[in-house]
Amino acid sequence: MSGTEETWLKELTEQSMKKQERFMNHIASRLKRPRQISAPAQPFRGSPGFWYEMEWDEQERIEKFTNHFESVGGHVVQVTSYTEAGQFIADKAEELGAKRIIRQDQPELNSLGLEDKQPALNISTWNSEDDVNWKAVAAEADFGIVIADGAAAYTGSILVKSAREKGRSVTLLPTVMFIIIPVDRLKTRLGELLTPLDELGRERLPAGVHFISGPSRSSDIENELTIGVHGPGIVYAFLLG
Repeated sequence: MSGTEETWLKELTEQSMKKQERFMNHIASRLKRPRQISAPAQPFRGSPGFWYEMEWDEQERIEKFTNHFESVGGHVVQVTSYTEAGQFIADKAEELGAKRIIRQDQPELNSLGLEDKQPALNISTWNSEDDVNWKAVAAEADFGIVIADGAAAYTGSILVKSAREKGRSVTLLPTVMFIIIPVDRLKTRLGELLTPLDELGRERLPAGVHFISGPSRSSDIENELTIGVHGPGIVYAFLLG
């Protein structure tokens, strides 16, 4: 760049800065307050101390989570065992005429006993075989079944991590989603779920971290609400314990 071009650019920059100053001074004068030319002091950062100390007992966590999750169209069912949850799913399959189910590859889900309760169901386990288009299988499934990695009562949010045996498609593509939440994983605050992830460090983070707060809800520019466009339209949360 020649000296003439450098001088020209410098002059343009100075002119721009002067215009900016005049503009900001004009706004300050119209507001009848002094210009703020330095960043305001922020003695407090993050949540206040009492927020970290807030803790609900188990029954209150269950009640708050249920209220929040159901307020956006989700369903909450309390069960005492995987067998009880499996019976509920089997009954729903018969009621809704479901034919295909996909579940994450988690040993606990074998305790649902769906194969015995509904032998006619086509039940697939995510990534249990090679050379299978598992996304297509999930897209064709009527039901998807997963176990939550955590949940927050204050927001009614469910945390589900992704891994090789826990595909995101299982929670995204089926028509109906069943999420089993062991009660000991139901926390009061969302931060209780996020802090352990932060402590893992970048190299140990899961492939994906997803928060589910009910059925898929989409609104267009005219505020027309549609359920189930970008995910399952029906979501059941089992509180197990």
